[in-house]
Amino acid sequence: MGLIERLFTLVFGGGRNVVRETAEVFRENAEAGAARNNALQTQAITQHGAEFSRAQKGGFDRFMDGINRLPRPLMAFGILGLFIAAMVDPIWFSSRMQGLALVPDPLWWLL
Repeated sequence: MGLIERLFTLVFGGGRNVVRETAEVFRENAEAGAARNNALQTQAITQHGAEFSRAQKGGFDRFMDGINRLPRPLMAFGILGLFIAAMVDPIWFSSRMQGLALVPDPLWWLL
């Protein structure tokens, strides 16, 4: 064995690439990172699809799904209603808002 051959064996190892392995300590292997991200995204999509894969829903399930979808639109329409009420009758609106200002903070936290 020659000196140069032993030097290459030391640097690149027996079937290993020491330079590549050392560089991967400081910088991620982009190809392996992309493969991990792809596997993670595939698992997330599979889990999300399994969550909604139940075909038969009973009447109670459909009713509760409908109830759970109501709060956000009701709050949005309520805010629009408050804007309209403030323009139509400012005194009525201000008295309601003063009443809300008197509610203690811990009661708001319960909401």
